[in-house]
Amino acid sequence: MLGFPRIPTLAPVKNTPDLVVAGASMTSPQMTSETGVDSNELAAKVREMYRAVAENPKGSYHFELGRDLAERLGYPPSILDEIPEAAVDSFAGVGYFFDLADLKVGEEVLDLGSGSGMDVFFAARQVGEGGRVAGIDMTPEQLDKAERLRSAAGFLQVTFIMGQIEDLPFDDAGFDVVVSNGVINLAPDKPKVFAGAARVLRPGGRLVVADIIAEVELTQSIVHNTDLWASCIGGAAQQDTYQEAIEAAGFRLELMKKNPYRFLSERARDASARYGVKSVSVLARRDGSKASKGK
Repeated sequence: MLGFPRIPTLAPVKNTPDLVVAGASMTSPQMTSETGVDSNELAAKVREMYRAVAENPKGSYHFELGRDLAERLGYPPSILDEIPEAAVDSFAGVGYFFDLADLKVGEEVLDLGSGSGMDVFFAARQVGEGGRVAGIDMTPEQLDKAERLRSAAGFLQVTFIMGQIEDLPFDDAGFDVVVSNGVINLAPDKPKVFAGAARVLRPGGRLVVADIIAEVELTQSIVHNTDLWASCIGGAAQQDTYQEAIEAAGFRLELMKKNPYRFLSERARDASARYGVKSVSVLARRDGSKASKGK
């Protein structure tokens, strides 16, 4: 089955204008993986946070969750009605991008950081039974929940895989579209994430993500704080640097738009005001002549 993992078993155990057209010249320094953040500590904190989101979506968090958030971001209620309610309850995305993705019946889609599966199930409804959707996540409790919901709802075209978005266990050129919602900002090595996405996409394939970025480069005290990373603040790349990383991976950036996402905690609101931390949705297309292998 094209685009799906070499390991076939499921995991048993995820102040610019509102619309920016790509193409402006970039002069900021190249983003590297040397962020200074402890990646193991960060991964543990992210798993802990999203385990709680999977098991207790009605709890108190520093970010919004659930159907009200999804609808405010732009998800059509009619399609949300067709998705397992428990997946919608644990939705913690930062934007709506399926208008940009423009999924077609029969396409194959990969979701980076798929959580409890809402975006995977949403994509599955759009690509139909003849399409395929894979979700990859590193949090066992999210994967367990997503797989239970998949099985109960009968989404035969869906697969959930345990793994890291920086090290995708998929063959080259196996997907038409790669999506991700509010997850890449949590990755210390964003260039590697984008390079991996380019590798698994077919020539001309689309990368469509919603993510948290910053208009102004964050201070080192923020970037080195794993608590702020896990809160989707510390890992917000500067906007031009983020665009450079996408383009360096072999993508042509076509569109970037600001999302109506709001931060709840005082710390996050302060960062938004001081550094221009915000949510954007991005559409990029893989160059047909080249794509980084992520080495």
